[in-house]
Amino acid sequence: MFYIVEVQDYVRVEPKLFGLKTSDAVAKQLQEIYAHYHDKEIGEVIGIISILEVGNGVIIPCDGAAYYDSKFKLLAWKPEMNELVYGLIDEITDFGAFINLSVMKGMIHISQTMDDYVSFSTTNTLLGKDSKRILKKKDECLARIVAISYKGDNPKVGLTMRQPGLGKLEWIKEEKKKTMANAKKATKAEKAERKVKKAK
Repeated sequence: MFYIVEVQDYVRVEPKLFGLKTSDAVAKQLQEIYAHYHDKEIGEVIGIISILEVGNGVIIPCDGAAYYDSKFKLLAWKPEMNELVYGLIDEITDFGAFINLSVMKGMIHISQTMDDYVSFSTTNTLLGKDSKRILKKKDECLARIVAISYKGDNPKVGLTMRQPGLGKLEWIKEEKKKTMANAKKATKAEKAERKVKKAK
């Protein structure tokens, strides 16, 4: 889920940025600090939205940098349990698939890709035995987050597509068409049944 996070912290501005206006130097330093930054509490930082305040600078002996007490806003994405996520299949392996969620990658175990027996094909795809559905690289998918692990540097996100309304977007459209067709049949059958009852 995307969040706007307000942070107050001392920002260490390197001497190479001293020629800039103070607020610009702080902004540039924050961009460097928060590029590819992940924190368990904040999430994955997408970017700096705005600098709200920059206080007076402080110089610490034996450190050539200046420290500015600053308040700023970040845009971050933090995975949440049961959250629906959209992404593109980035990689297919014999144990599942990796989805690029644009902010980070999520992993779908082969057993969670579809409601069918799934096998890894020599064409680097996942194939459903009965449904004949194929999952391949660059397929657009809708999945649900079912596991989050914070071991290591980056979080690991586990996904499933084995729930109604999830999966490859083509499959979702197919299911929607079937549901609508079945609903129309049921409505026609009800109307026909009412006519028969009225006729009696």
